[in-house]
Amino acid sequence: MRIPGLAGFALLLAVPVSLAAQAQPEVIFDNGRTWPIAPYLEPVEDAPPEEDPAPSAGPLLGAADVRNLLPVRSPGLSPGPVEARTQPRPLSRPVFLVGSDPLSRRWLARHRERLHDLHAVGLLVQADTVDDLEAIAELGRGLSIMPAPGTDLARALGLVHYPVLVTSRGIEQ
Repeated sequence: MRIPGLAGFALLLAVPVSLAAQAQPEVIFDNGRTWPIAPYLEPVEDAPPEEDPAPSAGPLLGAADVRNLLPVRSPGLSPGPVEARTQPRPLSRPVFLVGSDPLSRRWLARHRERLHDLHAVGLLVQADTVDDLEAIAELGRGLSIMPAPGTDLARALGLVHYPVLVTSRGIEQ
């Protein structure tokens, strides 16, 4: 049994696909100083294959390997006391900054439930080793904490110390 119009429908779908497949890249800017990328790829293509890492080192996962994130440093920030104050910048979600130092670890353990209830997102602004990352992850048990420098955020909020919680209402330790 043939369904009338089905062949026309299939042809209608095939036309835009075939036109898109024939499209050429469009140059939107050319200052006349464009260089080919091939010479830059030669060292990568000609590089000898890397030897396998030692079995105890585990697989190297590129950007997904936490060792590539270390050490985490935040110049201008250090562990210390933070005075509670209001802050005028609207935040879509509470944010907290912690390090791997003893003060931050105690603070995180003490405030974990509240941070969880607030759905706060954490920045681990200081860490030296994988053990530091694992210790903070264990203390955070389920909190979203990512290792990242906090210098820009701290500067924008006038912070010099951590651990600290920043909400739309204010800054507190």
